[in-house]
Amino acid sequence: MDLTGRQDWVQEAVAALRAGMVNLEVAETTGTGPAGIIFAASDSHDVRAALAAAGYGCSRVVVIGPPDGRLKPWPVLEAGAAECVAWLGQVAAVSAWLQRVEEVEAVLDSVEVREQFAGQSHALKSALRDLVVAARFGRGPILIQGETGTGKELAARVAHAVSRRHGNLVIFDCTTIVPTLMGSELFGHERGAFTGAVSVRTGACSGADQGSLFLDEVGELPLDLQPELLRVVQEGTYKRVGGDRWLQSKFRLICATNRNLAMEVAGGNFRMDLYHRIAASVVTMPPLRERLEDIPCLFARFCREATAARTDPDVDPAVQDVLLRRSYPGNLRDLRQLAFRIAARHVGPGAITPGDLPREDRPAVVTPAATAAAAISAADPLRSAVAWAVDMGLGLREIKDRAAEVAVDVAVERSGGNVHAAAAMLGLTDRAIQQRQARKAGSGS
Repeated sequence: MDLTGRQDWVQEAVAALRAGMVNLEVAETTGTGPAGIIFAASDSHDVRAALAAAGYGCSRVVVIGPPDGRLKPWPVLEAGAAECVAWLGQVAAVSAWLQRVEEVEAVLDSVEVREQFAGQSHALKSALRDLVVAARFGRGPILIQGETGTGKELAARVAHAVSRRHGNLVIFDCTTIVPTLMGSELFGHERGAFTGAVSVRTGACSGADQGSLFLDEVGELPLDLQPELLRVVQEGTYKRVGGDRWLQSKFRLICATNRNLAMEVAGGNFRMDLYHRIAASVVTMPPLRERLEDIPCLFARFCREATAARTDPDVDPAVQDVLLRRSYPGNLRDLRQLAFRIAARHVGPGAITPGDLPREDRPAVVTPAATAAAAISAADPLRSAVAWAVDMGLGLREIKDRAAEVAVDVAVERSGGNVHAAAAMLGLTDRAIQQRQARKAGSGS
């Protein structure tokens, strides 16, 4: 797409790219393919609109500016471009970039990814692209972070599947292993290393050789084990508990956490050197509230899982509205459990209807009386406070005394402790304020 008004350098760039066997088709809009090029002379409204359309169509776009470099890259990247460069005749680099985009998009559409993740939201696609790039084209450790239930283990399975490693994926949950046995589970142990060690155990590092080791909730790893993990990550060597021989294991380390490990490092709960070693590539899995458009297909997938059905269920519009408006503190786990509850109640081949929702999952019904009461409370907060006091069984005298006491407290607070100012605020004398304060102090309240 040419947004420069057919400037000469754009014509030269297009000719050079075509001569370099880059297949270019002139387009009036973006978002029609996996990758595209926008030629732009400046960061304009048209550029941002084109990038927005590309993001909606899940296209990746490189923005190429004039040779003088006056198009600054950072605002363009922030607007959604995947790359922004000045045209300096770099045909091979642009061709390689376009090829990489096509490769990444092909992996995203592969069965390895589609089996684990459902959805086409921008937030999910962006996270999965980062994951695929790190796993398929990188060799370093990957740190997957995100709230609980966002699919971090699923992401680890995808990372292993697309990395083309020949070994196994070994999953090690740092939250379920007894701390005193964690070293044995991770590195193995020799016979007789401790009471109950009646035979040699190989451990997770050995099992992951030539494959991937996934440490789930790595933030729970005890401090005394972190140096040993650092050694095996850096050098590929470790010792079994009770052993004196160095053993070797080569694996891709994938870690996940719902903690802020940078804050854990600052608090002394996680080693800085280990953090920087495991965070060679960082992928953040988005919460469900950032993937609202994915909820219908996720709900359908979970319903099929619950019923072993072959097709997606029809869903009544009222139920769809509840699914989209509901909060999901547990993210994917929360939605999955909801789908299982609804599937258990659903009968017959028809659509899932409002009656299939358990009572606790239905939206609160707001009656006209409740609406009127809420309006009154909002318009007259004092009335609302008095109504609460009456409902609590307070008599008129007690309500009056409590109201006066609160009024004095608020006035003194607003005046910064200045008794004279508080008295003027309430139309009282300084002595009246002091007496009320004395009575309150004497009562111990």
